[in-house]
Amino acid sequence: MLCAAGIFNAMDRPIIAILKPDMSADFGWTDKDFGDLGFYTQVAAAVSFLFTGWLVDRLGVRKSMIGGVTAWSLAAMAHGWAVTTAHVVAARVGLGATEAVQTPLTIKTVATLFEPNQRSFAFGVGTAIASLGTIALPFFIPLLAAMFGWRGALIFGGVAGFIALAVWLALAWGIKFDDSAEDETLDYNDDAAPYGPILREKRTWAICVAKAISDATWWFIGFWLADFYRKQFGLTTQELAVPLALAFTGSALGALYAGWISTRLLERGWSVNRVRKTVMLVSALVVVPLPLVLTLNSFWPVAIMMGLVMAGHQGFSLSIFATITDVVPRAKVGRVTAFGAFMGNMGGAGIVKLTGILLVGGYGYTPLFLFAAVSYLIALAWLHLLLPEIRRPELSPAPARFVT
Repeated sequence: MLCAAGIFNAMDRPIIAILKPDMSADFGWTDKDFGDLGFYTQVAAAVSFLFTGWLVDRLGVRKSMIGGVTAWSLAAMAHGWAVTTAHVVAARVGLGATEAVQTPLTIKTVATLFEPNQRSFAFGVGTAIASLGTIALPFFIPLLAAMFGWRGALIFGGVAGFIALAVWLALAWGIKFDDSAEDETLDYNDDAAPYGPILREKRTWAICVAKAISDATWWFIGFWLADFYRKQFGLTTQELAVPLALAFTGSALGALYAGWISTRLLERGWSVNRVRKTVMLVSALVVVPLPLVLTLNSFWPVAIMMGLVMAGHQGFSLSIFATITDVVPRAKVGRVTAFGAFMGNMGGAGIVKLTGILLVGGYGYTPLFLFAAVSYLIALAWLHLLLPEIRRPELSPAPARFVT
């Protein structure tokens, strides 16, 4: 149910891309204006991640879930009263800032509830569930917009978030989340500062810089894919439904398969280092052919390729998150995850804004696709340089206890 709530969290970003023509017509936006809007959202999320990870570690799973989902649901609903561009920017900044709770909350929940070898598959299943919203999004958001306008479509995500929170609270009753457990075999020194000991760790920078490089491609595709289809193939908002759903289906299946195969290989005796880096390498290689879409005149091969790219990203991202739970003490998982998400969102903010500038300047999508093709290989090289061996401690934290 945490991941079901994540459905609506994941929906909030792509909704704006689908509704771009309607909103641009109302507010007179250019591609640069749209890129700036995405930039503000990403920066707000990035800055917020510096605090949400620490809060999740301090408050624990239950309180963080209540506060986080309530805040971003209200921010999503605030779009319904936007009548100027400044209002939209304020709502997007609020949305980006509040939804930053979701990532560290999800990773910490998995680290709390599951044994180490099970976490990869748990991440995969969770990501696949959260992707259901983005798969269905292109089909029903145009219908909601046709019936209630773009404001009504944006309000929907916030209302649904409250419903998901209520169901989660009911189902989570009786679960004791042991958030305070600490594995003393890891050498992250503890102190009162939220990030001091974490930022002194080479492992933190190995994970977080790799996250920044790889996430830049994810945010670029997620924010601009609908626009690329419109410009390249002249698709209408209604015609975007199937290709966008195909892309996000690839994302869901990539996460599910990468999680499953990681867990299977670990159970067969592969080392953690070998599993994580093999899955990352294969995922990175899947993305390399991406620039070929610019040479294809047929639409469906392009749509299939985008699905594969999204699958590759999820396999890579899942392995990074699993690596966090492998090498970071559970009491600091929220902070390291959040700092990685901060770096990822800053990378996303930069490329989203750069895309708008390049499109207005007449450069098109070519330089962006070329960067995307090699971004995951660069991220893996960086991770391997700073973290040549991913190794778990000998003692693993126990899973959460169910009490009556």
